[in-house]
Amino acid sequence: MSGTEKSKAHAEQAKGKVEETVGRATGNERMTAKGQADQAKGKARHGKEDVKDAFRP
Repeated sequence: MSGTEKSKAHAEQAKGKVEETVGRATGNERMTAKGQADQAKGKARHGKEDVKDAFRP
């Protein structure tokens, strides 16, 4: 996994976790949902890179 893609995936997951937590604390359902979506995007990016790494010699 390239370093930049790994960093982006982790940053996206962390950002999503913060948004979800703040959304839950304030009762903002939209922010909670956006945080969960950002976490899912980060996990998908991480998964994509894992698949690419599996096929590299």
